[in-house]
Amino acid sequence: MSDPIAPMQMDAPTLEGRFVRLEPVEERHREALRAAAQNDAIWPYMPFNGGAEFDRMFADALAVRADGGMLPFVVVRRADETVVGGTRYLNIAPRDRRLEIGWTWYAPQVQGGPVNPECKLLLLAHAFESLGAYRVELRCDGRNKRSRAAIAKLGAVEEGVLRRHMQVQDGFWRDTVVFAILDAEWPAVKAGLQARLT
Repeated sequence: MSDPIAPMQMDAPTLEGRFVRLEPVEERHREALRAAAQNDAIWPYMPFNGGAEFDRMFADALAVRADGGMLPFVVVRRADETVVGGTRYLNIAPRDRRLEIGWTWYAPQVQGGPVNPECKLLLLAHAFESLGAYRVELRCDGRNKRSRAAIAKLGAVEEGVLRRHMQVQDGFWRDTVVFAILDAEWPAVKAGLQARLT
């Protein structure tokens, strides 16, 4: 039986906007990323503390990039060329033309400004317009009200809650809230993000 759906062709681009540049993670980013990660306020809802366990997080990023399971990026603030966080494409399903944006974190000094909306604009535009994705998912810890509100503000649709979905720090079993944006919804989401950045 022939498959009428051409799978996405994944690549590892550098994505650049007015405020940020997303670079696929490489060894050369290690110390700048370590400096950005050293604030415990970043990590309470992540699977582990990427500041205290930075080397583990960085080794994982390099490994998953090498095996193609994920595409991790470092977030560089263009104004001063400072690394201010990280994000990833993960749960990549090329045949089904879907992926997830996640593992997103930023140093506190750039939270609440243009960094997150522009990162999402760059990642979503690449997913829908270059890779040909039909669906992009975003997920967060159900306790993380800030992330949940930020994802909803993008225009993503909250689809449900995966109960006791994964174990995170201190052995806590979190509920995971699932959002998604479909290709047909992307033009409105894009317009909203562009408006926020003007």
